Amino acid sequence: MRIGILQCGQAPAELKQDMGDYPDLFVRLLDGRGFQFRTWHVEEMEFPASVHDADGWLLTGSRHGAYEDHDFIRPLERFIRDAYDAAVPMVGICFGHQIIAQALGGTVTKHPGGWAVGTHDYDFGGETLRLNAWHQDQVVVLPRDAQVAGRNEFCENAALIYGDRAFTVQAHPEFSDDFILALMDKRGKGRVPQELMDRAIDRMGEAKGSAAIAERIEAFFKQPRAISRGAA
Repeated sequence: MRIGILQCGQAPAELKQDMGDYPDLFVRLLDGRGFQFRTWHVEEMEFPASVHDADGWLLTGSRHGAYEDHDFIRPLERFIRDAYDAAVPMVGICFGHQIIAQALGGTVTKHPGGWAVGTHDYDFGGETLRLNAWHQDQVVVLPRDAQVAGRNEFCENAALIYGDRAFTVQAHPEFSDDFILALMDKRGKGRVPQELMDRAIDRMGEAKGSAAIAERIEAFFKQPRAISRGAA
């Protein structure tokens, strides 16, 4: 199955050599599940010619806000709506979670409660999964077709499912503890309260539910669906 990665941001340059960029993290997360990957760097205005250039789309995280005025935001929203209308499945992580919601009529804002950093526990339909988080923005108004698939007290809309069209997660199943630690060093200082970063360090080493999210992503992409060829 061909999965197109829509790269919406970049890892800090200091992390790329040893840990890889955002697409590399997803290729590792989903390794061995029968996917072939190709990346389009949409943040740099590199877009697929058609929503049918892949069998499914994966939208990465980004340091940008979905509500900010960047050149790639509006074209990306149009692409999301076209893929949705054509029933080409999408998975969105963090910024990807937010931009899919915004494109489909939801609202994304900077959360007044501040940052979520490091390990957090999420309720996925009665199953508790620990995932690494790195975000200040949240989806606060759901699109019409979205249903909550995961939540916690800090983030009520932590995972959303849109029938067989989209599955999105606010947390970062692709981020290891080492990656979070490096992000705190390169992007956290002066932005994220030190107390939150200290708390994140204290929880490092706890078993994560990344493999469980990878299984959900695989199952979502591979579920039977009728794909329309009418949209481009």
